[in-house]
Amino acid sequence: MFQTYQLSNGLRLVHRPFPSEISYCGIAVNTGSRDEFPDEHGMAHFVEHMLFKGTRKRQAHHVVNRMENVGGELNAYTTKEETFIYATFLAEYFGRAVELLSDVVFHSTFPAHQIERERDVILDEMNSYADFPSEQIYDDFENLVFQGHDLGHYILGDADSLEGFTTRSLKRFVQRQYQPSEMIFFSFGKTPFTQVTRQLEKHFSFPAPGRVPAKARVAPGNLVPVEVELQKNTTQAHVMLGWEAFSMHHPDKHALYLLNNILGGGSLNSRFNTSLREKNGLVYHVESSATFYSDTGLFSVYFACDPKYRERCVRLIEKEIEKIKKKKLTSMQLSQAKRQWKGQLGIAAENNENSCLSMAKNYLHQKRFVPLSEVFNRIDQITADKIQEVANEIFSGSRFRLSYL
Repeated sequence: MFQTYQLSNGLRLVHRPFPSEISYCGIAVNTGSRDEFPDEHGMAHFVEHMLFKGTRKRQAHHVVNRMENVGGELNAYTTKEETFIYATFLAEYFGRAVELLSDVVFHSTFPAHQIERERDVILDEMNSYADFPSEQIYDDFENLVFQGHDLGHYILGDADSLEGFTTRSLKRFVQRQYQPSEMIFFSFGKTPFTQVTRQLEKHFSFPAPGRVPAKARVAPGNLVPVEVELQKNTTQAHVMLGWEAFSMHHPDKHALYLLNNILGGGSLNSRFNTSLREKNGLVYHVESSATFYSDTGLFSVYFACDPKYRERCVRLIEKEIEKIKKKKLTSMQLSQAKRQWKGQLGIAAENNENSCLSMAKNYLHQKRFVPLSEVFNRIDQITADKIQEVANEIFSGSRFRLSYL
């Protein structure tokens, strides 16, 4: 189902044939906010924005209109470990999309007047998060957990760091981090593989630029749990609890995913939602999440409630955690949890854009794509003993806690 190829400059290709008039293709770059030096905080995200602001042969409006004029879209986003630049379009415009992606990724000029303009745009983006404490608390919480480490700063950077960005500094970052050998070109659609490789050779087959060593990634050391309260003058109390967890390469990753789904992974029948909302009526929303990085991970729980119920909610969450640590799932409970997670994964796989981006991320970090059938097989192999073992491993130490009041 997946076809691969590699150019002489190290750029790797993964293509999934799919019988649809809508196609996707893009570049996944193995760089994110953790790859910035202290004076570069926010630069990975800033570069992602500036890629669309002019190239050697196109002005900003030409970049935008190239796909929009044929009904397509050009998108991008930055995480702490990756940058994605991709296009969605009718299959007949595959060549147009490939050429444009090559132009913006490798020939952007980062004009000074556009840097000034985009700085204000990103400052506005930062301010918008302040209006949504339920979103901002996730960033603040990771900054708390990974304080002093490269994972512990905002993807967007801050006002002071943005002021220091120049055409020269952005180009220096791209030269260092945007190496073809650290990229995946991904394609999803009905374009024949021979045509995909032909277009890739045509637009991306150039000598690798002069190698500048990328910033080395260093795993976090021992994390010291803390509890912090921030005065945000919010109507509700917003709370996050968290524990250090597994990396994306850990053999028990799928067991932790399943544990997360049981406890609070977004389902109405999750244990946290059943306890805090359905039985006690204390919250409108409670959820847990498992975040996996290349060398560490985080399990977290978020809820918002009337401030007077804050500690009661924490106690109920801790009670559910203690239950799953001490009492193994019955065979019926385990079977139901597996069926539920499989169904959720199957439904999510119907979203072609998400499937395409997931494929690219897998190849970027794992050098292969794990098909849904293999994931289902791994889920089937998870035992009640393993769930209990993982629960005791993750929740054995002290936790982090952040509250907005």
